[in-house]
Amino acid sequence: MYEDYPFWFTFLTSLGFRVILSEKSTRKTYEKGMESMPSESVCYPAKLSHGHIESLLEQGIKTIFYPCIPYSRKEYEKADNHYNCPIVISYSEVLKNNVEGLKKDDIKFLNPFLPFDKKNLVKKIMELDEFKCYNFTKTELTQAAEKAEEEYQNCKKDIRNKGTETVKYLEENNLKGIVLAGRPYHVDPEINHGIDTLITSLGLSVLTEDSVSDKTEAKRPIRVVDQWVYHARLYAAADFVGKHDCLELVQLNSFGCGVDAVTTDQVEEILTSFNKMYTLIKIDEVNNLGAVRIRIRSLLASMKKREQEKVQEKKDGDYGIKKKIFTKEMRKDYTILMPQMAPIHFELLEAAVRASGYRVELLRECTSKTVETGLKYVNNDACYPSILVTGQMIEALQSGKYDLNKTALIMSQTGGGCRATNYIGFIRKALKDAGFESIPVISFNIVGMEKMPGFKLTIPLAERMLKMVVYADLLQKMLTKNRAYEVNKGETQKLFDTWMEKCKKLLEKSTNKEFKQSIYDIVNDFEKIELDTSIQKPKVGIVGEVLIKYHPFGNNFVADLLEKEGAEVILPDFMGFVKFMCTHKITFNNLLNVSKTSSKVMKAAIKLIDILEKDVKIALANSKKNYLQPCDIWHLEDKVKDVLSIGNQTGEGWFLTAEMIEYIENDIPNIVCVQPFACLPNHVVGKGVIKTIREKFPDANISPVDYDPGASEANQTNRIKLLMTVAKDNLRAKQNEKQALENENKSIEENKTEENV
Repeated sequence: MYEDYPFWFTFLTSLGFRVILSEKSTRKTYEKGMESMPSESVCYPAKLSHGHIESLLEQGIKTIFYPCIPYSRKEYEKADNHYNCPIVISYSEVLKNNVEGLKKDDIKFLNPFLPFDKKNLVKKIMELDEFKCYNFTKTELTQAAEKAEEEYQNCKKDIRNKGTETVKYLEENNLKGIVLAGRPYHVDPEINHGIDTLITSLGLSVLTEDSVSDKTEAKRPIRVVDQWVYHARLYAAADFVGKHDCLELVQLNSFGCGVDAVTTDQVEEILTSFNKMYTLIKIDEVNNLGAVRIRIRSLLASMKKREQEKVQEKKDGDYGIKKKIFTKEMRKDYTILMPQMAPIHFELLEAAVRASGYRVELLRECTSKTVETGLKYVNNDACYPSILVTGQMIEALQSGKYDLNKTALIMSQTGGGCRATNYIGFIRKALKDAGFESIPVISFNIVGMEKMPGFKLTIPLAERMLKMVVYADLLQKMLTKNRAYEVNKGETQKLFDTWMEKCKKLLEKSTNKEFKQSIYDIVNDFEKIELDTSIQKPKVGIVGEVLIKYHPFGNNFVADLLEKEGAEVILPDFMGFVKFMCTHKITFNNLLNVSKTSSKVMKAAIKLIDILEKDVKIALANSKKNYLQPCDIWHLEDKVKDVLSIGNQTGEGWFLTAEMIEYIENDIPNIVCVQPFACLPNHVVGKGVIKTIREKFPDANISPVDYDPGASEANQTNRIKLLMTVAKDNLRAKQNEKQALENENKSIEENKTEENV
């Protein structure tokens, strides 16, 4: 259920559509859609949507409208952004790819990416092919949008007025109320399992977070990046509850909701700053409310105790954060610690950043103790990569190796709609809890977030970093390809280590001519390694979340396991991900009519990257070893449109799906899709597309594997081994088929020869 439902209902009816809703959510709705669910760990509301689609199809509905809405409205001026959550944005893409009934020729499933503002909405619908058959005029669309906007605002006004009325009633009658804070779909009785009714049966009033969130605004800056609209509303509601003695807050969040790992800690911090108790209730398809009843009664007991003992010690709600700034003076003698995320690339990244005048040190070690440290200081619902990088940082600071008065940390931020943008928020909380609050955290980003005077992304540094990625991608190709077939074991690794040191020196100082020549020299040197290709090995590509697919500890050394099982492993180029990141502004300009200037800048950036990779393409083309070429991002963008929209930008977005297609096109049909448990974007662009890819490419052999601290390594290993068994059987069948064809051709030639004789 969208919170903007009144807008879309009014918009469609104003255009003359007869709008029919699916059935009321029930357990039967969930069961009805179970067959088409590609992921068992996605949230309950997403699971229910499968049943709702089946319900509409059963009613004989031929046109279904389920748009993708990347952005909501920015309700607070000081909020960092206004994304919807990744599942709300694009779960209709999962439905399109997995509900068989939607693939029938007579069913029209309208799920375009649309802007949620009147002006751009009208313009976009006029442009979209799927709406042209209705022959809407601009006047009709504008009038419908205006009516929809009026209804939307009236609905919000009614909710807010009711909130004001209820709070006033509670205060005048010395009563208590609970702000049951959650996402809009948590008002669905099936999703919340009647928790609101349970609370009212205990003598408490219930308010929604959006009925009070307009009456205050959370202090800024807060610890986290406040980039989702629902989150900003939660923080405002928590602030309001903190200032009113008659209210307490209970937060509902769905099991498997990764982005709520960000909200839960922040809401608790806000409430604690007012001496309020925080209660969290997780929602999934299990509807046993025994544990929930205990939690609510515990909250009630706490409220009564405070009331009786009159220890309602008022706190001032000082939950804002004062960020430690990395200054220009610090640059001179501070050591900057950088977490390990991709061993080959970050080894060279360390050299590139050092060459630009920073005392940076890569934290190379990652062990089970690192994970334990991360789990101690990071919300356990946060994704595995955040636990790993935070664990590395805290472990390093606790080691006694560094002068804590002259140490800083650095972490990347994309600014996108994935919780990865909030890794820095997780790190800052961990630093505070571990007693290292004075350590500055540098945000490495290109979108203007968290500016630090002492660290600048200059043109020379940017150039070194792009060259670093070119080197690392090339060395990665050389290593995995040659190591799989080398005659003299260890020869590839030795040459790789030699070139790693040479590349570090070239990153410090080299001309463009020397850089280009080094690319040819690398390929030529690896060309000399003798390979034994008499036994063909199954090729297995690895795709997935950007840290997990490169980090050996993060993926339980999946590349080593695959090689041990007899595979030739192919890892994707990191530069492909860089190009994909550059397409964000271009895509949103095309789909939502925003960011025209940024779109032009990013097109130019991709052209520059292609120029930088030109010599790599030539060198690889001249090789006899059949390396995978650097990707053509526009080719991949075009190919992926048959599977899902390029509007899927969150996390690895459509690029993850495109990498799978690229592998299959290059005769790499075996794919391991790795992701952290509860990675929301991967429910859509990873697991969510596998069924369609298998339909389009029958030879595709894809295995999704989840990784987190509690995941079963035996289960992961078994999935990999099963994939390899299928891969070997398919390769053997292909070889037998090829041999049979050769024998048949040989027989035909022999018969021709006999006839001629």
